[in-house]
Amino acid sequence: MIRSITQLKPAEEIERLLNGLDRVFIVGCGTCVTLTRTGGAPEVAAMKTQLSEAGKVVTGTTVVPVACDNLTGEILAGIDSQIRQADALLIMTCAYGVQTIARQIKKTVIPALNTLFIGKETGAGHFDEVCKQCGTCIIGETGGICPVTACHKGLVNGPCGGTNNGKCEIDPDKDCAWTAIYNRLKDLGRLDSMRKYQKPRNHLGEPSPGKFRLPAE
Repeated sequence: MIRSITQLKPAEEIERLLNGLDRVFIVGCGTCVTLTRTGGAPEVAAMKTQLSEAGKVVTGTTVVPVACDNLTGEILAGIDSQIRQADALLIMTCAYGVQTIARQIKKTVIPALNTLFIGKETGAGHFDEVCKQCGTCIIGETGGICPVTACHKGLVNGPCGGTNNGKCEIDPDKDCAWTAIYNRLKDLGRLDSMRKYQKPRNHLGEPSPGKFRLPAE
């Protein structure tokens, strides 16, 4: 399952962001951040303790099912009295969840987490990036393996000269992405795809901020 992978901001940064905001309501999420243990019920409880010990008044806490869902506004409306008492909401969700809540609640929102990447769980407590959402996808020619995220160097033509017995020169414990691509294409009988030169990536392939609109029918 694909998730937004997040990391708790340093305590000093959270303290700085909450400077002058003495009454705080904490919001966690039951999906991605619960999986990564950065914003589920235990982490929200720990944050409540941390803020209380720092002299903040925590007016309440909640863990919404899906913070980036538009129904979150209705859920928070059910505990409006606790939220109204707060100077700010400390949001322990991915950036999209923070922005969703900010659009629905007329309160200052403070993110408690940094959103790192879109990833999947590859082992207990291990998460690997699977997509940068770069807008220039070439996995149709690399056997469904994304070299931009799987290769430490992000090479779209490979392998590099440092691959050694199928391992990456930067991380010897990691399989070389381009060796994996070669083996996949070989099994599929599509090695000719690997011989196609990929033009250098346009890191600004999509104007920022990104927009996508369906064509008019």
